[in-house]
Amino acid sequence: MSARLEDAGDRLIIWNGNTEKRGALSPELYDCIMQACEMAQERRIRSIILTSEGPFFCAGGDLTVLISRQGMPEDQRRAGIEGLHDVIRAIRACPVPFIAAVEGGAAGAGLSFALVCDIIVAAKGAKFVAAYVKAGLVPDGGLTAHLSRALPRQLSMEMCMLAQPVLADRMHALGVVNTLTEVGGAMDVARAYADRFAAGPRDAQAAIRKMVAAAYDASEAEQLDHERDAMGYATGAPEAAEGIAAFLEKRSPNYG
Repeated sequence: MSARLEDAGDRLIIWNGNTEKRGALSPELYDCIMQACEMAQERRIRSIILTSEGPFFCAGGDLTVLISRQGMPEDQRRAGIEGLHDVIRAIRACPVPFIAAVEGGAAGAGLSFALVCDIIVAAKGAKFVAAYVKAGLVPDGGLTAHLSRALPRQLSMEMCMLAQPVLADRMHALGVVNTLTEVGGAMDVARAYADRFAAGPRDAQAAIRKMVAAAYDASEAEQLDHERDAMGYATGAPEAAEGIAAFLEKRSPNYG
């Protein structure tokens, strides 16, 4: 099985299969992600974990598939890439946070999938690689956008133009990886993050996720307006009433 979607109550877990090809991209993986984003509209869903069935998170595009596209007209090749980009857009638009649990490494579009997530948990020794240039290709899946926002320009260039791998511990030191774990421990920590999201205010989390995403492209004036509108709504919402009351009463909030 190339991918499967697990419904775990307050969270969804996307298991990337295709272990014989180190979790290379597959239509089934795309379908699972799109389905998870649709299911996340249900209020019971509080987070989505993206991980792998095997020892490697995702090796990116399957080169045999890319070879099969070489003889296609360019508009058809573009359409194939647009399918990947639709998945990236769906993750961005999703109302609940995505958590990447990375074992082994993330390469190519697999790195794009890791970086588009809101939280990255990575096992020690995991490699983050943008190796497109080795095959005479260029990044897709929003990778140049994600890297330029997460890393210094020079390191992004080294990764993309020289295919230089960056280990998880360096990504952790740079603040890209939230938590570094022992090998085999990424999913345990990802589940702990999911527990924390489940205990928090869903609407406020969704608004924060949307605002942070908007901040990449908005001017300061536009972002101040976004914050004004979101805070104006949140102040009068039930979550704030419960959260403020719990703080004043020195108890844990119950957001339901």
